[in-house]
Amino acid sequence: MKQMQFMTHVLRKNPFGPSFYRLFLPWALRYPRYLRSASSLLRAYTETRRLRKVSELNGLKVPPALILSLTQQCNLSCLGCFAAASGISCHKDTERQRKKRPQLDWEGWTAIVSEASELGVFGFFLAGGEPFLFPRLIELCEEFKDRCFIIFTNGTAITESDFERLKPLSNTAIIVSIEGGKEATNQRRGQGVYQKATRTLRRLSEIGTPNGISATITRLNYKYWMNPERIDSLIAQGVRAAVFIEYIPVMSAPETGINNKKGENKLIEQNDHFLMLTKEERAEFRAQILRYRETKPIYIIHSPGDEEYFGGCVSAGRGFAHVTPAGDLTPCPVSNVATHNLTTATLREGFASPLFSKIRENEYLLENEGMPCSLFAHPKEVEELAKSVDAYRTDQYKGLQRLSVNILLKIVRPCLGANFFSPSLALYSIGISNMRYPFFSTR
Repeated sequence: MKQMQFMTHVLRKNPFGPSFYRLFLPWALRYPRYLRSASSLLRAYTETRRLRKVSELNGLKVPPALILSLTQQCNLSCLGCFAAASGISCHKDTERQRKKRPQLDWEGWTAIVSEASELGVFGFFLAGGEPFLFPRLIELCEEFKDRCFIIFTNGTAITESDFERLKPLSNTAIIVSIEGGKEATNQRRGQGVYQKATRTLRRLSEIGTPNGISATITRLNYKYWMNPERIDSLIAQGVRAAVFIEYIPVMSAPETGINNKKGENKLIEQNDHFLMLTKEERAEFRAQILRYRETKPIYIIHSPGDEEYFGGCVSAGRGFAHVTPAGDLTPCPVSNVATHNLTTATLREGFASPLFSKIRENEYLLENEGMPCSLFAHPKEVEELAKSVDAYRTDQYKGLQRLSVNILLKIVRPCLGANFFSPSLALYSIGISNMRYPFFSTR
């Protein structure tokens, strides 16, 4: 019976690409540790589904996955890093910020993973900052062998010791962030970063750790990723997954629409909404993603396009929730409001919060309205909702979305050089990060 159940899961049609059988069975045969652990992981997966169903019958919505931003620390100083600009990341102000808001340590995170597991959470996405700068990161994956962990990294901080500890694990995958090719990645992240990131991907394939790439999609790079040769190159390197997140602007909507040709130059100079895919570009990109899934042996996640499979936005516990380095439970990584901090409250209490339940119950908020993010598409409604439940801001830099672009361009221009500067590229550098976007203005 268990063997039949396992085969049903293996052969099940996958809307995100080829079937599990086609994509991962050859990998598992090459690295038998995955076959040895498959039954225990399947039992755990089945049990978490049962737990979530029981909880839902009792009025508690528990998501199957949790996103954990483990640390503020990062070893890169990417141009326009949003996390650094908002005081979340780790550069010059890290110690000052950490003193203001203590960060969770290993014991704190293990307590959260333990409670989440008991409630029925099966998958954990580990992010940062740079998660490989978090002490005992891999030990967290070792501690909970019956849960799945996916680590999002820039690919430059992982050491040979880390590779050796990852080698025996069968519950962990690594996703490496790149912008596109060598030039685009190094321009934003620093010279040599692309080479280190791709070297990490190759090394992960050598030790048998499932790996993939993550890219933020803008009007400047979506054509790059629509070229099938780019995907073929990833597959040839052993990459098994690709995560494409469409760019979410960090600034308030401009008065001039992006489709108004007379005002487009002015818009490019004043607002990063120019980087967001147009309706036609989004449709074109989406069509290519669907073609890749039919023809390429790679697992692809596309946001917001894949929300159609789930009836809209999957934040606020519908599919996942997010925990900040300080322990704030937020609806998703791009939101900056919370009502519960897990140093003083339980996950159960957070999942049952009015903030989460009201977002889930409002079907209007779950629709993205042609935008890359459903909550971003309804800023006024979300602001009113946040105020109605007495939510607090998780960042400490109010009004960042009103920050002058001219100030940001002064920061970016010297880094790019006079001969390479352009407003659109600078704006690309200003905000590309799927970490946090302060479109809530409560308090």
